[in-house]
Amino acid sequence: MNKNLLVAPVVKWAGGKRQLLPEIQKHIPKDFSTYYEPFLGGGAVLFHLQPSKAVVNDINEELINMYLVIRDNVEELIESLKKHKNEEEYYYTIRELDRDKEKYNQLSNVEKASRIIYLNKTCYNGLFRVNSQGQFNVPFGKYKNPDIVNEATLRAVSNYLNKAQITFKCMDFEETVKGIRKGAFVYFDPPYDPVSDTASFTGYDINGFDRKEQIRLKELCDRLDKRGVKFLLSNSATDFILNLYKDYNITIVKARRPINSKGNRRGEVDEVLVKNYE
Repeated sequence: MNKNLLVAPVVKWAGGKRQLLPEIQKHIPKDFSTYYEPFLGGGAVLFHLQPSKAVVNDINEELINMYLVIRDNVEELIESLKKHKNEEEYYYTIRELDRDKEKYNQLSNVEKASRIIYLNKTCYNGLFRVNSQGQFNVPFGKYKNPDIVNEATLRAVSNYLNKAQITFKCMDFEETVKGIRKGAFVYFDPPYDPVSDTASFTGYDINGFDRKEQIRLKELCDRLDKRGVKFLLSNSATDFILNLYKDYNITIVKARRPINSKGNRRGEVDEVLVKNYE
């Protein structure tokens, strides 16, 4: 399938991989049957590779709904996005919709997807974050001209999702790879192990991802390795992660991490790419 350069992330995601794509590309196997991505997030790697067959997953229901709407109802979504206003009072009205479950559940899937894209484009730092109740809690961003309706990207992504054979799932990461066969390739981009105690950021979903979860993920990698399935994994280069994956092929890469409320902490950090092949 020919790659379309317009196919790119629709939302900005904490830990998004767009800037690391050249490094990640160096480690992608030349041939694989089905591409698996159990922590999809903003989808930078999926949209860069544009495989013809993929199984992708995210525990965040809002996000998966957004992708399904882009695939199935892109024109309705574009029309809905055009109705939004870049105004503070309006922003908080839209943000508050998930505070009332009954009201929120009356929204159509298109309206839910439109809301998430709008909030992502107009909130401070363009960050998807929810609080412990699962409510979107990022303040208004005060940008002059945010790109709320990127029609070209939305249509290109919709076209790709319709042309390729992509299965969307919304479940635990272990469940995502059930039935995987040798010849498939898995890219893992889990919530990162915190670099410091204060860096712990549980903003992807309300379930959190602690060290027990990191160990459970590593055990899944071990099982995939025994079955001859190739995997590539991104994480922070903490002593814990380096030790956990010490039996695998580890590459340290430098990443700029722009999402941080403290501007002076947005410099380069060490991350790891872990794989079970040469």
